[in-house]
Amino acid sequence: MNGKKNAQTISTIDSYYQKLSTKNFRSYIYIFLLSLCFSFKPVEPSLQGSYSTCSTPNIALKHGEKISHKVFYNWNFIWMSAGESTATLKEKGDKFEVSVIGKTYKSYDWFYKIRDYYSTTLDKNTLLPTTCLRNVNEGKYTLYDKVDFDQEKKIAKSLRGKKKEIATERAYNVDGCMHDLVSMVYYFRNIEFKKNGKGKKYPMKIFIDRKVWNLELKYEGREIVTIKGKGKYKALKLTTKMTEGELFDEDSYITFWVSDDKNKVPLLVNLELTIGSIKVVLKDYKDLRHPMVSKIK
Repeated sequence: MNGKKNAQTISTIDSYYQKLSTKNFRSYIYIFLLSLCFSFKPVEPSLQGSYSTCSTPNIALKHGEKISHKVFYNWNFIWMSAGESTATLKEKGDKFEVSVIGKTYKSYDWFYKIRDYYSTTLDKNTLLPTTCLRNVNEGKYTLYDKVDFDQEKKIAKSLRGKKKEIATERAYNVDGCMHDLVSMVYYFRNIEFKKNGKGKKYPMKIFIDRKVWNLELKYEGREIVTIKGKGKYKALKLTTKMTEGELFDEDSYITFWVSDDKNKVPLLVNLELTIGSIKVVLKDYKDLRHPMVSKIK
């Protein structure tokens, strides 16, 4: 009887993941990147104060930085450790290169195998993206997607297909100061949220899947978060509202906590879905630019 019930549970979860796939929510690695975009409620950006999406001083990033996260999925009160992602930053001349590798654990591969690679090159002076690459292998789904940004001419050239060999190129006119998902995360790590005050909203436009998306983060203030096995951290809380639909209930939010120090390392992300929830938790970090003074000893 238990075997039959377990089979039904696996079948239900598998069906749910197929729904995630149809909504571009295949990648757990993008829960703190992709989830920032695909189901964001569109907003009309209105810049506030000194905040700009065109350029920001680099106060957080350094060559050699490596940050890893674990991803957990909760279904029917059961938490499952699904996999992890590792982001590495390298300095190459006048550019930063951010590489992100995401994979499911081998014990999870039988259910839904993920081996993804993402890479974004940032202009060191502005932290705007010049090139972004997604090489996705998730179950039977594959995607090669490379975008070259010409920020001055306001053009994004997309080379996209199931594989690199059969990818087609298309050029798009976009607004100035355009970001991709990876650049957005690293750009926000250099914003002085506390100086700008609680309640301030931060709009940004990103280009992904050959579309431009408007998003908006809101700074909610300071909190203390506990990371199992790592301890307690002083954190800055950020939220964004999701669009109601198949995956999200009305008034659903993604909540982010980043370290309350000059590094602004993503500590914890909570994503509530119509069925279950997803949590991204800091696993490890090394070679940060600044001491992790947000950690409470």
